Amino acid sequence: MPSIPATYQESRQVFQEHLAEIRRYWPSACLNHHALFDNKDLSIDWILADARTRKKKLLVISTGLHGIEGYIGSAVLQLFFDEFIHRINPEITGVLFIHSQNPWGMNHWERTNPNNVDLNRNFISGEFQSPQMDNPDYPRLKSFLCPERPLGSLIAAKTRFITGLLMTLLQVGTLRLREATLMGQNNFPKGIYFTGQAHQEETGLLMDLYQRAFKGYQRIVHIDLHSGYGPRYQMTVVTSPLDSMDSKEIQKKYTLTRVAGANPNEFYSMHGDMNDWEYEIVKKQYPEASIFAANFEFGTYGDSFLAEALSLRTTILKNQMNQYGASKKTGEWVAREYRELYLPQEPSWSDKAFEDARQAFDGILNA
Repeated sequence: MPSIPATYQESRQVFQEHLAEIRRYWPSACLNHHALFDNKDLSIDWILADARTRKKKLLVISTGLHGIEGYIGSAVLQLFFDEFIHRINPEITGVLFIHSQNPWGMNHWERTNPNNVDLNRNFISGEFQSPQMDNPDYPRLKSFLCPERPLGSLIAAKTRFITGLLMTLLQVGTLRLREATLMGQNNFPKGIYFTGQAHQEETGLLMDLYQRAFKGYQRIVHIDLHSGYGPRYQMTVVTSPLDSMDSKEIQKKYTLTRVAGANPNEFYSMHGDMNDWEYEIVKKQYPEASIFAANFEFGTYGDSFLAEALSLRTTILKNQMNQYGASKKTGEWVAREYRELYLPQEPSWSDKAFEDARQAFDGILNA
């Protein structure tokens, strides 16, 4: 059974140690690093190996695009190395494994990078200020979603959240609140789900890496590992609306238990989603190739209305604390809740996550 690392440094070391095993199948496999912000202790690391004889298939598995989610991602990647890598045919299949696409966030137990940018809202192909990037409800909800004051009393903060939530639901309803919150916005740099106003250093590196890795392959499969969304004890495979198959077809083809398309009816819409960007790139640059890109989402709080409300509360309070500070007692509580939102401490949660990952890896490799 894989173990969840305690620190970013431990996770990175475990990842690097798998190079020797991967070279048993792909002797040419290389370990690469890109240090961020001129800090050699924070790097995006990846192992890349092309197919040995013919470039037919490429398998990509990546972790930590939302830094704090990299802890369960690291353990699931270990699971893949331990139990599934021997099932790949290296003669016709290349591999790309990426550890911690957001190392600053993982190291600091944050979801964003140091600029408060959600990197999975930063894969923008056009202009950041284009009409397609509009999030019309976000400005009117800004005072609720992004309180501009330090966090003091926890009781007062919880009370203000409940009051604000009820007023917001009366204004826009549940669906519009979810869309406004999660879609991404680029006008408020201190707000939640900030897309950024330019490509980040991490995003630029990843865009270049993916485009180079995809070249020449006929079939590309990319699994990006996440946590937070969905039922507490059930992984959800979240797919791009740009895929040619709908959720039911994908579920059947890969024998998956739970699939949701990234649209308002099944999940939510996003600006600057990495998987959507990959579909666009493949269609434009490699039209002879096909791609299946999806997220493994390991649910934490749950998917009930109450669970979603608690998740939103934790997200708002954590961002408020990051931007404006908090009292010591309140800050410690918020930090604990935030970790629980992305990495529950209950052992049965991680056991179920590994079980679900096994099932999904098995189905995808069989297909």
